[in-house]
Amino acid sequence: MGYLLLAGAIAAEVAATTAMKYSDGFSRLWPSLLTALGYVVSFALLAQTLKTVSVGTAYAIWAGVGTAAIVAIGIAFMGEGMTVVKAAGIALIIVGVVVLNLGGAH
Repeated sequence: MGYLLLAGAIAAEVAATTAMKYSDGFSRLWPSLLTALGYVVSFALLAQTLKTVSVGTAYAIWAGVGTAAIVAIGIAFMGEGMTVVKAAGIALIIVGVVVLNLGGAH
């Protein structure tokens, strides 16, 4: 159940960050409200996740998957370019999350 809550936290964070792009510096009401709501939901779900998943593992997955998803959304829908350096950065984030998870909960 913890990882299902974590997936919801990631989805809410990604939606909030995407809405933030469209808020135009918080000058547009609806994207600004979606940003705030998304982060509240994300942190609430992340807090529930921490009841069953270690904080280091949960945060690494939340931050890493969220970052990689936002980069993919930026490339696919916002006209951001993909470079070798950006691809390497995403790969390093993914490898870091995997390594942290392989370390176990000691």
